[in-house]
Amino acid sequence: MTSVDATEYKALTTGVGCVRLTGRTLIEVTGKDRVSFLHNMCTNDVRRLASGSGIEAFFTNAQGKILGHAYLFGEDDRIWIETAPGQAEPLLAHLSKYKIREDVQLIDRTPDVAEILLAGPRAESLLAQLLSATLPGERLAHARVEFGGTGGEAAAKSEGGMTVRLCRVDWTQPAAYLVICAANEGDRVTTVLKNAGAVPCSGETYQAARIEAGTPVYGTDISQANLPQEVARDEAAISFTKGCYIGQETVARIDALGHVNQLLVGVRFSGDAVPAPETELSIEGKKLGRVTSAIWSPKLGGPLALAYVRRAAVEQGSVLESPAGEAVVVALPV
Repeated sequence: MTSVDATEYKALTTGVGCVRLTGRTLIEVTGKDRVSFLHNMCTNDVRRLASGSGIEAFFTNAQGKILGHAYLFGEDDRIWIETAPGQAEPLLAHLSKYKIREDVQLIDRTPDVAEILLAGPRAESLLAQLLSATLPGERLAHARVEFGGTGGEAAAKSEGGMTVRLCRVDWTQPAAYLVICAANEGDRVTTVLKNAGAVPCSGETYQAARIEAGTPVYGTDISQANLPQEVARDEAAISFTKGCYIGQETVARIDALGHVNQLLVGVRFSGDAVPAPETELSIEGKKLGRVTSAIWSPKLGGPLALAYVRRAAVEQGSVLESPAGEAVVVALPV
């Protein structure tokens, strides 16, 4: 059994907590052809990406396998691609391969920024203390805002307010905001949030909250071995009406067939041991799945994993066997 810090977990899920996210990738895309170019490179409809809105998408290769899982945030003159750590080099290589005559510039901004997740039901009221602007309300809505000390705009100005990008995300439940700021202001933003009442939380506590929310991470729960529909985020990340893009033929064929052979699901374990990644799931000795990431879930009072499970056993309540004890498929978010 690996316990999660109770104070931190309570803050992230019932109060307000903040987590410094280390090394996540941010790519800036500019140029007059940026919309059409990205539209032809990913699974979602970039043409409907208005300034201040966002979409979730998969980047796929010609065979339809996933090269990246990202969040795209639109501005008047640029698009930001936000994704998992370590993705700048492979994504830039993939996108550059298909950039021929298009007016598109791709810039890795990862070293230039810091990202902090503010989460919990009190996150909105805390931000209201610090901002004079209206908070982004819709999923993946975002805005550039002046950010400073408690007391709103006047205090922000008096304390030398910072300009940050505030994005509404659903990486944890029930509410979360991603704060993207200049790299040299990350510590200051974290301090301001802490002084306003946010509890600093560890990466381990964040992992518990994000797995309970059913949020996958590329490189951990998703890889180039996967097809988009296997991740079970069709509604959020795939447009089946947008037309051609790299890998579209495979995605459309799977849609026409009506299913993939495995799905990413939540699995609750009966024992106390948190299963390691790649732990096998089986029925009567037949392998039917594998764990991708797992934590001790405070909400369930036991180990919880994200796992790929074969179609024969993906229904909620399906019981599988594992070295970590009986494993039951559960709905996410828990």
